[in-house]
Amino acid sequence: MLRTQLLQPEMLAALGRLGHGSKVLIADGNFPFTTGANPAATFVFLNLRPGLVNVTDVLEPLIATIPVEAVHVMQPNDGSTPPIFGEFSALLPSHELQRVERFAFYELARTKDVGLVIATGEARIYANIMLTIGVVV
Repeated sequence: MLRTQLLQPEMLAALGRLGHGSKVLIADGNFPFTTGANPAATFVFLNLRPGLVNVTDVLEPLIATIPVEAVHVMQPNDGSTPPIFGEFSALLPSHELQRVERFAFYELARTKDVGLVIATGEARIYANIMLTIGVVV
């Protein structure tokens, strides 16, 4: 048994291959997982059913495992703030959520720097979050 909160083997293996500047996408259940992200990334499908597993269920152990340099979220077209952004901010209090327009977020997710894509069953909309891995100090 490992002494980390994150035990999912494919996620651990992918994180071991990534480094500073690599990106991890945790996507909600509406995200176009395979067409909206880097096809060379490692894909982990945790979307058992709608509402299970949630984005924050994945985010919490992930941020306890990796250093986070930057955080990007998908901004609704109307400029509103989805309630989940408050949960993201509470889990990442020292990071500003960098808001990215929906289609620009899809383009960001398709870049070669995205090395891990985690599909969740998150039912809340605009619950996509991308973490840039920082350095270990």
